[in-house]
Amino acid sequence: MSGQAYTNPQAIFYQQYEAVRRDEIVGILLALFLGTFGVHHFYLRRTGLGVLYCIFFWSGIPAILGFIECFFMPGRVREFNAIQAAGIAAALGIAVPMWGAAPPVNVTVNVPPPAPASGIGTAAAGDAAAASAQPGTLIACPRCQQTNPQSARFCGACGAAL
Repeated sequence: MSGQAYTNPQAIFYQQYEAVRRDEIVGILLALFLGTFGVHHFYLRRTGLGVLYCIFFWSGIPAILGFIECFFMPGRVREFNAIQAAGIAAALGIAVPMWGAAPPVNVTVNVPPPAPASGIGTAAAGDAAAASAQPGTLIACPRCQQTNPQSARFCGACGAAL
């Protein structure tokens, strides 16, 4: 391949991934109906097991194993697809687009109400707000917006005073 960067590596990833991905339903049906001959193993590129099933199809044991394996096929197909996606992404030099980032975590932050505008009673209002907050609530750092326990004096991320 040339040393040029791809214009859209994610589009190339999805194109290559769709070409090699396997379907769970097809895997289940192959294991259920053609499991005697090990076709479901060939479907997931496990040729060694597929050949073994073909050799012993006459004994009936692969038929029983094929029926049992149809219940495990969705997990095996997902694992196969994940391995293929990781390999394609590594070849393109990108993170796997589907699994690359963790989903955002929603955190409810309880911030005490602002102090009154007048200078009289500001300390008492702040103390009352802190005393009325529930234990275990989190407060946000005014500098980096990182959540911290209410009892913390300094931010755990940036070290600013809370």
